Amino acid sequence: MHGIVTIIDKGPVRVHSYMAPDDSLNVTTQLIETPGRVIAVDAQFALAYADEVVAYARSLGKPLDRLVISHAHPDHFHGAARFGVPVHALASVRDQIAAQGDGQDPTGTVIPVADLLPTRVVTPGTEVVDGVTLEFVAVAGGEAPDELVIKLPEYGVLIAQDLVYHRTHLFMGNNDITGWQRALDRLAADPAYDTVLPGHGLPAGREVFADVARYLADARELLGDDGEAYKKAILARYPDWRGPFLVDIGNQYLFGTRAG
Repeated sequence: MHGIVTIIDKGPVRVHSYMAPDDSLNVTTQLIETPGRVIAVDAQFALAYADEVVAYARSLGKPLDRLVISHAHPDHFHGAARFGVPVHALASVRDQIAAQGDGQDPTGTVIPVADLLPTRVVTPGTEVVDGVTLEFVAVAGGEAPDELVIKLPEYGVLIAQDLVYHRTHLFMGNNDITGWQRALDRLAADPAYDTVLPGHGLPAGREVFADVARYLADARELLGDDGEAYKKAILARYPDWRGPFLVDIGNQYLFGTRAG
């Protein structure tokens, strides 16, 4: 296996957190294993790693029930069609994915948007699956215009996806540091969650909130009108963090021509 799987065992529930290798931005897919099924959250960027996640999910011996897309960044939905299950997302996220049109795998394979477009709308609120309560929370502003957070309140698990990165450079291309800080503060204010699952990087504890907050403060200080200067400065402050290419991608949005 090329990716890294971390298993969070909460008794009746296990979450299998798959982090892709460095060459695919360390993006994570979460597999929520309930007593009767597996629910996937986010679908990887590279099709090969999506296939690896699906193979692992199938190996658990329970039906793969659905795929939930947390937000409309391609690294989290490109592999959606590989899962072969209904794709769920917030209505706003579905519309944002549709607006982007067809995508492209790193190998050059075209990914038709029609093949991966969410067909089921997630409504914020709670759902009980096999006796397990899932709380779906919509967040506006931050790393992306709209994001979905999934909470498992009975087990202290917070699936934050791209509102939290763990020792991985942040994508700043949405240019909403204030919104991100506000959303992060709301998540950190709830002491009930001691397991935090990020959209990039390995699972973390509550200390990750302070790490991301510090990075956002540094980004606010260092961001000017020169992308190369910003990259040099932020990498100097976080020399051991993964994913410097995420800074390059963000800089394309902030300082260059924004791709569709």
